[in-house]
Amino acid sequence: MRLTHIGITMLLIILGGCLIPETPLIPVKGASSKDWNSQTFWYEPWGASGVHKGIDIFAPKNTAVIAPTPMLMIYRGDFFQGGKVVVGLGPKWQIHYFAHLSTIAADTGLIAMKGDTLGAVGDTGNAQGKPAHLHYSILSLLPKPWLIDTSTQGYKKAVYQNPIEYLNNQ
Repeated sequence: MRLTHIGITMLLIILGGCLIPETPLIPVKGASSKDWNSQTFWYEPWGASGVHKGIDIFAPKNTAVIAPTPMLMIYRGDFFQGGKVVVGLGPKWQIHYFAHLSTIAADTGLIAMKGDTLGAVGDTGNAQGKPAHLHYSILSLLPKPWLIDTSTQGYKKAVYQNPIEYLNNQ
């Protein structure tokens, strides 16, 4: 009996996360779709990762990086090629990854509301010496196998979501 209650509770939590409505913001203050190349999602060849699993939003260094949607903050710090990064869990069980930040906002709590400042555009990690930009990726914790295709690493499209499509659903 208790196991049934736990299972139902987990199912309700998962479904609840999927039902939260979203109208995401572009995660760089003042940016528009003209500030990224629409061909960069899944572009190859792309360094050690093979394909580019996000988009780069270009802006002057230290422009505010903002939460595109409400998020539970799960990581702030340095992370390999991403340099200074922020990672948050948003609605629909999606992980939002913000990389190459020049600074990370110290005053963001456990929950970031839509529009809250997370940090600033920069060139840290493997972006050193390149124009300042935000690398923005979205990973779904609930795989979408219908998105798999025959492109290089196309099986990873089940979890890596296209940020351009996500932002265009505003």
